[in-house]
Amino acid sequence: MQFVQHTLELEKVLTFLNEIGIAIVEKELHDTFLPGLSLGPGCIYVDFERLLYPGDLLHEAGHLAVTTPAERKVAGTEQQSPDWPSGGEEIGTLLWSFAAAQHLQLPLEFVFHANGYKNGSDMLMDNFRKGNYIGLPFLEWAGMTLSEAKAATEGKKAFPYMQKWLRE
Repeated sequence: MQFVQHTLELEKVLTFLNEIGIAIVEKELHDTFLPGLSLGPGCIYVDFERLLYPGDLLHEAGHLAVTTPAERKVAGTEQQSPDWPSGGEEIGTLLWSFAAAQHLQLPLEFVFHANGYKNGSDMLMDNFRKGNYIGLPFLEWAGMTLSEAKAATEGKKAFPYMQKWLRE
């Protein structure tokens, strides 16, 4: 098994998450859904010795980012709803991850790596590259970004620009 090294890309991600208010807590983790990662209340627990794909940090951050503040506070605890995340939040998380990769000027393969996304990485990247932004209605409804039409009427920047990185 090959473990991730601290790279420029990883440092970009860690700095970005800190800037938007998603804490990274280094912690020894075993038997997690994603190697070396687990969600906690408003934070992501990371075991850098077990982390295989640093792009997974952006996807997990996306889960925290697109959920309500109340749900964010109980992520990874017994108080977390068994139905979390909703289907809309899951799709929003995918698009949020894309926006974050674009913002950080990271290759899409960094986030949508071949060993994730139930063999759908290529399909997701292809859609996003073509401007097929599944999840955009959810992110717009959540007040985080704007479609091209809405941005034009409001005189603001459109997606992939994010008006807010965290849902309020």
